[in-house]
Amino acid sequence: MKFISGRSLMRWRVPLGFALAVIYALRARPTWPSLAAGLFIAALGLLMRALASGHIQKNQALAITGPYRYTRNPLYLGSLGLALGFVLAARDWLMALLALAMLAGVYLPVIRAEEAYLSQRFGADFDQYCRQTPRLFPRPFRRTPPQAQSSGFSWALYLRHREYNALIGYGLLALLLAAKIFFRIGMVS
Repeated sequence: MKFISGRSLMRWRVPLGFALAVIYALRARPTWPSLAAGLFIAALGLLMRALASGHIQKNQALAITGPYRYTRNPLYLGSLGLALGFVLAARDWLMALLALAMLAGVYLPVIRAEEAYLSQRFGADFDQYCRQTPRLFPRPFRRTPPQAQSSGFSWALYLRHREYNALIGYGLLALLLAAKIFFRIGMVS
C-alpha cells in the first residue's frame, strides 16, 4: 500500500479542513460556557498564528525570531490551539477524534515534508536551529537561544500571508456556534 506523501498532503489540507468544517457545523452542540472557554483557547491559537505570520518570510529567510524562537512551527501550533478551542466549544467527541486524525494524518507529515525542504534550502543553519528549537511544543523553563536580529512583527507580512482569513474564519465559526445556541434555546422556550 502506497502512502500519500507530505507534499501531496500540503495540497489537500485546506480542502480537508473545509470538509471538516461542514461536519463540525452540523455536529456542534455548544453551550454558552463551552463557547466562552473554547473561543478563549481558540483566540490564543489565533494570536499565535498572527504573531508567527508577521515574522516569516517564506522561502527567503529562515524564521527564527518572534514565536519561531520557541517552536519551529508556531503556525501549526496556533492551528492546533484554534482546533482545540473549537472542539471544546462544540462538545463533540467525534470532532475531537477527527481533529486528532487530521493532526496525525495530515499535519505531522506536512511538517516533516516542510522541514525536509527547509533543511535542503537553508542547510547547516536550519540543522542548528532544529537542535536548539523544538518541533511543535515549546519546552517550559528552557533557556532559549539569543534572539536573532529582527525588525520585529511586520503588519506587511501578516497581510501578505493573508492571515486575516483565520480571523474571519474564527469570527464566522463563533457566530455560527452562538446562533446554534440562541436558536436552540429560543426553540425550547
